[in-house]
Amino acid sequence: MKYNPDKHHRRTIRLKDYDYSRVGAYFVTICTQVRECLFGDITSDEMQLNRAGEMIQKTWKEIPLKYSHIEIDEFLVMPNHIHGIIIIKGNYCRGEVFSPAVSLSGSITNLSIQKGGDTPPLQIPTLGRIIAYFKYQSTKQINLINNSPGTPLWQRNYYEHIIRNENELNRIRE
Repeated sequence: MKYNPDKHHRRTIRLKDYDYSRVGAYFVTICTQVRECLFGDITSDEMQLNRAGEMIQKTWKEIPLKYSHIEIDEFLVMPNHIHGIIIIKGNYCRGEVFSPAVSLSGSITNLSIQKGGDTPPLQIPTLGRIIAYFKYQSTKQINLINNSPGTPLWQRNYYEHIIRNENELNRIRE
């Protein structure tokens, strides 16, 4: 089949011109490849995690070890997908301290820091980079458990929702 740019290009589901490294709370849903049930079963209205589900939960909880400016909030593993809330805080550090300059509208106006010398500025990772890291680490761990190197675990994309206020955050937590 010949490539047709009108039919075959990927459309982004991200909010146009939004800075996904911006301080804030984000609700994400990530589905397994072909929605295969891999993480356990629901019994008596309660999720029973299997070994893979426990590994997914552990990997999610370790995200702040990689990104110190990230806080994880509510998180739920389902048989074929996960739901979670990620909060990007203002401090990203690996030996450095970063406090973004925030305008009155709440947007970050300073998105990098200098470590000194000729070192390029350290960029604040975007939500997409954080999700990519989680997907990579969890896939690697699950493939080790299953002795199945190179097997895709997750669908190519993910759903995200920018949480705009405290009421919305509490509603999503429920």
